[in-house]
This record gives sequence, structure tokens and C-alpha cells, in this order.
Amino acid sequence: MRISETQRQRAPSKRAIQSRERILNAAEMVFADKGFDGATIRDIAAAAKTQVGLVHHHGGGKAELFAQTVTRRADDLSKLRIDMLSARKADGPMTIESLLECFVGPYLERAASGDIQWLAYARLVAHVSADPRWRDLAAVCFDPTANRFIDEIALVFPDAKRGAIAAGFVYSVSAMLALLTSGWRIETLGAVNSGGPDRQRELVRFCAAGIRASLENG
Repeated sequence: MRISETQRQRAPSKRAIQSRERILNAAEMVFADKGFDGATIRDIAAAAKTQVGLVHHHGGGKAELFAQTVTRRADDLSKLRIDMLSARKADGPMTIESLLECFVGPYLERAASGDIQWLAYARLVAHVSADPRWRDLAAVCFDPTANRFIDEIALVFPDAKRGAIAAGFVYSVSAMLALLTSGWRIETLGAVNSGGPDRQRELVRFCAAGIRASLENG
């Protein structure tokens, strides 16, 4: 059997994989902190404790590296959300509360683990959501899952217009990102703890009430 040119290419070494992961982790932190415009490849190289040339080798230019950094967690997060949705649907009819739990739960659980990379990713997603230049990136990374949940919400509110459902969904995503990135403000203004299951339930209640009020009275 003939071996193709692709098959002849050697798989990335363990060292190369670790190097790329370290660079993407550093890029995630730097982009989250400084945004796309404020970050430089030199900043990312310094954070990864490696050479600028190696950052370019693994990530390409800054825009390509930004896209890789955003994409890296998007597929895993989407799968977690869809798997949870499928499992809940198998148990019976969905409510707006259960749909929101399936969407925000996987992210908040990982953020609650104390992994600072997941918290940085929330700030990164907030940057993407706030800047129309990343429309195409969002369309690939986030829109398929968003549209799946919007479709499910439409089943709960069959008389609602899709535009109104989409607006309520985006408001809810913004609230989730605010909880992940601005928990310290909640604590400053009087909350004892801005995380944990209680805060997740509070977020779901808040968003569900807003969506229900908008779609039932709109």
C-alpha cells in the first residue's frame, strides 16, 4: 500500500504540543487583558516565556492567533452544552429555566473550578461580542450553538418572534459574561460570594424572568 505525503509527515512531538498550548494560554490571558488592539505578539511571547518567532510559528500573525485562541475552547464548550441539552430533553419537556441552565451551566462550572484560563476566556468572548469586526469568527464559533438554543426557546414560546427571542438570548449571554468578568463588583456592592451554585441559580432566574416577560408581553 502506498503511503501518502500526508501520512509521511511526522505527528507533532509532545514538546511541540506543550509549546503550542503554553502559547495559546498566554495569548488567552494577554488578549483578555489588553484586547486585540492593545496586545502584541511580543507581549504574548513574554507571557509564554518563549521567543517571538516561536509564537509566529505556532500561531501565525496576531489576527490568526486571536482566532485560534477564541476557537480553541468554543468547540468543547459547545459540545458540553449540546450534550447537556440532549440529556435534559430526554427527561421531558424543557422550560426556559432548564434551557438556560444547559447553556450557562457548563461554562460556570468550569469557571467555578478556579481555572483562571476559563475566566480569561470569558473576557475574550466579551471582546468578540462587543466588536463587529469579529462577526465571521463569532459566526463559526458561537452561532451554531446559539441558533440551536434559540430554536429550543421558540418551542417554549411558539408565538414569539425569532428576533425577540434572539434579543433575549443575547441579553442572557451578556449577563452570564458579566457574572464571570464582574463578580468582584457584585461582592463590592454587598454580596458575600459572586460564584457557586447559588449565583448560577440566581442568574438563571434573572434571565428567565426577563425572557418570559419580554416574550409573553411583547
